[in-house]
Amino acid sequence: MTQAPIDRRRARGDESRRAVLTHAIDTATVEGLDGLTIGRLADASGHSKSGIATLFGSKEQLQLAAVAAAREVFIDTVTTPARARTPRGLVRVCALLTDWLTYSRERVFRGGCFFAAASVEFAAKPGTVRDAVVAADQEWEDYLTASLEHAMAAGELPLLDDARQLTFEMVSLLESANTRSLLYESVEPYERAAVALRSRLVALGGDPALVATIGSPTA
Repeated sequence: MTQAPIDRRRARGDESRRAVLTHAIDTATVEGLDGLTIGRLADASGHSKSGIATLFGSKEQLQLAAVAAAREVFIDTVTTPARARTPRGLVRVCALLTDWLTYSRERVFRGGCFFAAASVEFAAKPGTVRDAVVAADQEWEDYLTASLEHAMAAGELPLLDDARQLTFEMVSLLESANTRSLLYESVEPYERAAVALRSRLVALGGDPALVATIGSPTA
């Protein structure tokens, strides 16, 4: 067999896998990762049950693949754009917060933030899927903490002495806005979260003009 047919078959398999995962991560934000079944995804994606089973092997492998795919979407939507358009420091912190709010508000996933939903669903379910969700959450929080530490080192947040604590507060506000927006079918929670984030940073000595960009699509 020549290499070209093998490459084409692999490319078709990769394309099918991506298509199925797109449906999987969107479905998981509404019905939960445990709600993912090969049969349901076959109906949603137009693929056969046997084809999906071949692509993923088991429900757990499907769940792990969904977590990995959602992580890539999050990185592409939140962290990479903020890093590309801003230097380190407070301006990047503001961009990260803005991009997170936009990611949730614009429903990149139908059920809001994938990881906010998955964290609640798997908080008390030990195992490899929970470990994957924790790792993705930790990666985001570590990056936000590092960005705050750069702002501290630059003297942009002179009253901040614990970046990890502030990360906890910020993530709590973001995830609360995500949940309440879904529950009340309103964008008001995002606006209130932005107000709270701005107020916290200004209280820590952040430049009010810069901090005012949080929540703005041009931040």
